[in-house]
Amino acid sequence: MQPYKPECSRVQKVIAYHLATKHHLDHYARAPGYMEWATQPNPFRSYEGTNHIRLPFVEYDSTASYEALYDRKGHPVKPVTLENVAAFLELSLGLSAWKSTPGGSWVLRMNPSSGNLHPTEAHLLLPPLERESAGVFHYNSYFHALEPRAAIAHPVWKQMEGYFGSRGFLIALTSIFWREAWKYGERAFRYCQHDTGHALAALSLSAALLGWKVTYLHTVSDAAVRRILGFDRMKWAPLEEEQPEALCWVSPAQHGEIPRDLPEELVRTFDSLEFQGHPNRLSPEHVHWKIIDEVAEASGKPTTIRRKTPVHEEPFLKSMSIEIQAAKVIRQRRSAVSFDGATSISKDQFLSILDRTLPRIVPPFDLDLGEPHVHFLLFVHRVTGLESGLYFFIRNPEDEGQIRSLTREGFLWKQVENEFPLYQLIEGNMEEEASLVSCRQSIAGDSCFSLGMITKFLPVVEEGAYSYRHLFWETGIVGQVLYLEAEAHGIRSTGIGCFFDNEVHRILRLNDITFQSLYHFTMGGAVEDTRLQTWPPYTHLKSPGLMNT
Repeated sequence: MQPYKPECSRVQKVIAYHLATKHHLDHYARAPGYMEWATQPNPFRSYEGTNHIRLPFVEYDSTASYEALYDRKGHPVKPVTLENVAAFLELSLGLSAWKSTPGGSWVLRMNPSSGNLHPTEAHLLLPPLERESAGVFHYNSYFHALEPRAAIAHPVWKQMEGYFGSRGFLIALTSIFWREAWKYGERAFRYCQHDTGHALAALSLSAALLGWKVTYLHTVSDAAVRRILGFDRMKWAPLEEEQPEALCWVSPAQHGEIPRDLPEELVRTFDSLEFQGHPNRLSPEHVHWKIIDEVAEASGKPTTIRRKTPVHEEPFLKSMSIEIQAAKVIRQRRSAVSFDGATSISKDQFLSILDRTLPRIVPPFDLDLGEPHVHFLLFVHRVTGLESGLYFFIRNPEDEGQIRSLTREGFLWKQVENEFPLYQLIEGNMEEEASLVSCRQSIAGDSCFSLGMITKFLPVVEEGAYSYRHLFWETGIVGQVLYLEAEAHGIRSTGIGCFFDNEVHRILRLNDITFQSLYHFTMGGAVEDTRLQTWPPYTHLKSPGLMNT
């Protein structure tokens, strides 16, 4: 491994960070090693000094089926109203449940997060809605409320809608690295990017139920996002700054082509806004992980040119008809803690789950993140009708030749079914290997199957250091689809951020960093913890004394 040199180029810094934060069989990436509960970050950001605008809760969920979630044609377009914006946020970034034991309680959200630490925040630039003027707002998921931070003049907003050619609004996702670093140390930057991807997918899928589409503005710089959110004038507590991640335009799906940029003349109008409120303090003390600051700076996004993303309009090949409401699947998504080592799924279910992750012009893949780079190395354990063993799933056929040439000689590369990009590499029981590479966690071996997301790495990062973040976003987007697929098929799943990077690569005989494993996932029959009680998501608002926060 090359030594980490702060003076090297942005691309070199990103690569050095990635190499330095790998877990190895004999040692893990640097982290605290224990959890200092006295400094645990508050999982909810609020902007003190603002007046909350409480949002209405969804009275009746959409009756759209789970299958319709991935087909925009079946959803009537809802108008952009405060009620519908509230529904969009509730089903994407809102709370999903409270869990409690005699020793305490904690809250879960629609969008998953590493360690349930939730570094992701959301800010919206909304048009005039009912009694509210156009403005910049922070979404406070704990209260399901908007916190108004700045007013946008009506002519400026009309200019915004005129540029995008439709009525809609902007939503920006940001990360607070400290929330993850408190527990995970130097590897936290990776996990924040996973979480951004999960949140992007959650937004896209929630929007689809309203007949809306979320489009990532992939040319916009981080500096521009800071300006429109007033971050460039904000006084932050040490290590608690919100770092811009993604800026998206949300509008009716039937609308035509959406610009992917934000003109400087529009950005400039935000420089004169008066922002109110100051961010709450999250922790009394912090531990500074300098390498996170450095990789964040190195992977900062500049203004980039408009690019064309390949269009994939292939129909679903293996998807099964599932009669369950989409909103129910979204609301019941949970991360499994352990699996029973016995539950199995059918081959048809397995192929259907994989098929759903292929990039097409459907949510969440029509966010326009860019060309797909993520593939699956699969450890198949309990799939009826399919031999146990090691498999590879190609999500972008452009990479297949290179993957085959770089991986181990002697692999079978036996196609499971014609016209479907799943290949058997090795026959046999892979439970021990799956658990070993996932930091010796039995959840990877006790499942129906587990996988490592093998991602084209070096060629992508060399094109732009900021693409390092996008690679993790793609894994999170795919991971969110896997989460919902598990729920729809009656099983459960969980993302695994702890894995021995190079042990995964050794299985494939990957000897360089052209491809890297960036995220692991596993699906199976969950073992429920009977000690836990479950409460409705906003119980704390209706019965304030019931939940400890």
